[in-house]
Amino acid sequence: MPNGIPLRAPRRGSDMVARIDDGDDGSFATNIRRPQIACAVLIVIAMLVSTPALAQVDLAGMWGSPHHQNWMERDPGSNPVDYLALPLNDAGREKALLYSYSQMAQMAHQCSLYTPFYSVIGVSGIKIWPETDPVAGNKIVAWKLSGFNFDVITIWVDGRPHPSRNAFHPYSGFTTGVWKGETLIARTTHMKAGFVRRNGAPSSDQATMTQYIVRHGDLLTMTAVLEDPVYLTQPYVVSRIFRLDPRANIRTTEGACEPISEVQDLDVAGVVPHYLPGKNPFVNELTQIYHIPVEAVLGGAETMYPEYRKTLKDRYVRPDKCVRYCGQNAPGLHMITAGSGKPQP
Repeated sequence: MPNGIPLRAPRRGSDMVARIDDGDDGSFATNIRRPQIACAVLIVIAMLVSTPALAQVDLAGMWGSPHHQNWMERDPGSNPVDYLALPLNDAGREKALLYSYSQMAQMAHQCSLYTPFYSVIGVSGIKIWPETDPVAGNKIVAWKLSGFNFDVITIWVDGRPHPSRNAFHPYSGFTTGVWKGETLIARTTHMKAGFVRRNGAPSSDQATMTQYIVRHGDLLTMTAVLEDPVYLTQPYVVSRIFRLDPRANIRTTEGACEPISEVQDLDVAGVVPHYLPGKNPFVNELTQIYHIPVEAVLGGAETMYPEYRKTLKDRYVRPDKCVRYCGQNAPGLHMITAGSGKPQP
């Protein structure tokens, strides 16, 4: 009976008595029950498992672009006037109709880069790698993303705020990200004016983008939601899938660019290639090739939804044969490019 406290006799089975001597003036003993230990261990394990990590998924790698998904958009690009499924307002539609591809041949534009939105509408794959804290070493402060024809995108995940709306707009914009489960949610602001489709459909420098980046094994899904109060009436959503490709060689930075004179007539001061209002010669192209009504070709938020097809059922006449962009350049699936209506080998 040390210290006047009687000790209970040890129980058989699951209970265990531990006695600890406490110097010359006595000792004390405690009962430690194995079920209690087991419960405590389970609680600790559950807490460790449920605690979110700073970076839930490793996104690093070379991610190739499988071109069977939306092949026409990602390879040759859309037709000059094809605004189907774009939520353009009147201002966006008018600006798009003024656009001429010859602008890209001007020396002032040859070395320009696309906005970060190009990462989901462009032709190439992407490379992703982490940027770690130079002091802590193992703490990821940002994810880097590079590709073709757009500047390196830095997704800061260290909690820093976005700069003032009046701050400089670089080609890469400014992006911050947070993890929600296994999804990296990235928000981009401070983008330059650019395109939502490679045929000149515009985005303004007030546009913002939210991306949802998810990895499923060797597949990476990037869903981009672009909002533009100047040219769009609703958010424009594009989703792309990339496949891990360890043999890819995607550069970390955009290559050096030196503008040269390509078309002499474009080098005249004050000349900007464009089409005057109502003079774009490609407005009726999709109508002639695919019999799609012009009002559908010119886009608008209503053309994004499947229900819009019901409004065309009494006016749409299917062509006798497909003469352009009717197949995809994927294994076993050949394109129809001639007027024969037959896939080319």
